Amino acid sequence: MTTYTEEYRALVAQTGGGQVTEAFRREVAAAVGPGGLISEPAQLRTYECDGLTGYRVVPALVVLPVTTEEVAAVVRACARHRVPFVARGAGTGLSGGALPVADGIVIGLARMRAIRSVDVADQRAVVLPGVTNAEISAAVAQHDLYFAPDPSSQVVCTIGGNVAENSGGAHCLKYGFTTNHVLALTFVSPDGEVVTLGGDAPDQVGPDLRAVVLGSEGTLGIVTEVTVRLLRRPEAVRTLVADFPDPGSAGDAVSDIIAAGIIPAAVEMLDELAIEACEKAVQAGYTLGCPAALVVELDGVGAEVDEEFQRVQEICRANASTNIRIADDAGERARIWKGRKAAFAAMGRISPDYFVQDGVIPRTKLGSTLTRIREMSDAAGLRVANVFHAGDGNLHPLVLYNGAVAGEAERAEHLATAIVELCVEQGGSITGEHGVGSDKACSMTAMFGPEDLTVMARVRAAFDPQGICNPGKVLPTPRLCGERPGPYRPHPLEAAGLIERM
Repeated sequence: MTTYTEEYRALVAQTGGGQVTEAFRREVAAAVGPGGLISEPAQLRTYECDGLTGYRVVPALVVLPVTTEEVAAVVRACARHRVPFVARGAGTGLSGGALPVADGIVIGLARMRAIRSVDVADQRAVVLPGVTNAEISAAVAQHDLYFAPDPSSQVVCTIGGNVAENSGGAHCLKYGFTTNHVLALTFVSPDGEVVTLGGDAPDQVGPDLRAVVLGSEGTLGIVTEVTVRLLRRPEAVRTLVADFPDPGSAGDAVSDIIAAGIIPAAVEMLDELAIEACEKAVQAGYTLGCPAALVVELDGVGAEVDEEFQRVQEICRANASTNIRIADDAGERARIWKGRKAAFAAMGRISPDYFVQDGVIPRTKLGSTLTRIREMSDAAGLRVANVFHAGDGNLHPLVLYNGAVAGEAERAEHLATAIVELCVEQGGSITGEHGVGSDKACSMTAMFGPEDLTVMARVRAAFDPQGICNPGKVLPTPRLCGERPGPYRPHPLEAAGLIERM
């Protein structure tokens, strides 16, 4: 374990320290009204985790504001009483970023669902954080516009969560991540002040605090309104699925496509296990038993797309592609994407439990890294399904296990962590879009030194000197990393029948 500076220890060890007292409850209830407060134990359990279900904490209270003013009033109450708070959207996050604090509250933004305005001429829209990603595109489709970021959960994930995690999706290779499509944010700081970050112009004068907050995983404050950039729908879209005899050949094809000067809208890869799961779930037409398949999509001006589409097929064949399936119409294209975007949920068809991981490697190391992952999975006695954004090297390995088998959850957890840290060894990152959250905080030291982490902690402390805003996330603490995080394990005294779990 890295030895941290005393300054770093002091900065990251801050906690709220307050309690959810009756006076605090009354103050919060006055801010949001009786319908905006959840305190029943059974209802609170709905908020005990996000999409990473291995970590669970029941909050003391859940508050459901509907306006920026209500959010600010609740946050000011938290600041006065030193009560920790965690912002939560749809709960689809995969890193434990919205994991509650036991002595704190969850501020749920799901009721903030309005699209405030659409400016067709300037190609932008103002939306509240509870609007789903897909709803933005649906609302502007009549104007031939759309919102480019498209994470696989786009029909349920909300723009507030997209901003918190700087989400990407399949088409981020060409169009970038959420940060490339957000112009301005209305932001409630941890002391309850409401400010605007960014503006209508693409580049603002002065420090870009919009970029600091975007992707900060809810640790610097709460975003309550977002001005998003909209794009014109492309003239032409062409999609294919290419099968390969092994993941290495598919990885080489990806590198050759990019080296040829072609920037596809998306390049996705699925391995044999991922294909099996997708076919069992949605029958997308992928080839069962295929070791690796690429989904390649090009869009843009029709003539250019047609020419590059032919070149992509030639490159795939030159890299030993065994079959190329071309989507002849929008319906078949939608079917292909339905299979790819169902991949995470489809894993339940082939495994009772799984860990979803997220790391980034250089494109040129796709083949060698996948080989290492296979060797690691064999050594651990566990299966790993791979489905990921191959174009930018953003891996999403899914470690499959059975939690009912003694020791298997722990082996899966250790393997998932080892894969993430392997990405760093290969010259990459521990996360591309799912965030660090609670899941990978202890792996931050594999990528950053003590001085780097101290600077991050200083930035966080500048926004949140009391340490009440989503505490315990992203930055590792000596306490957290000295424990064994992960799935619930009974204490020895509990196993002996001497104590009970409450």
